[in-house]
Amino acid sequence: MLFSALKKFKKLIMKIIINNIKENPASFLRRAGYIFQRHIGEEMSFIKPLARSGFPRFHIHARSENGNILINIHLDHKKETYGNSTRHHGEYKEDGALKKEADRIKAIIG
Repeated sequence: MLFSALKKFKKLIMKIIINNIKENPASFLRRAGYIFQRHIGEEMSFIKPLARSGFPRFHIHARSENGNILINIHLDHKKETYGNSTRHHGEYKEDGALKKEADRIKAIIG
């Protein structure tokens, strides 16, 4: 059950591929205004808070693959909540603020 929920969640995340970049993901994303959060397996997690409270924030999982940077990005509206189940309050659609941020990241490359 959990695996199928994670598989469905991954399909909702906006993806960005930056081809043939010499810079590593951490350097590039720092230059784009992101803060390194932690390693998760082969991926690195980064955030870009939009308010002093830490939320909302853009949240990125990035990794290098064959000279490319693969980025999964979403917008966390507020901290996830816990109770009987975990709820994640995020935006994954490829429009609005998330699309503008993705376009901004792409523009940094040129």
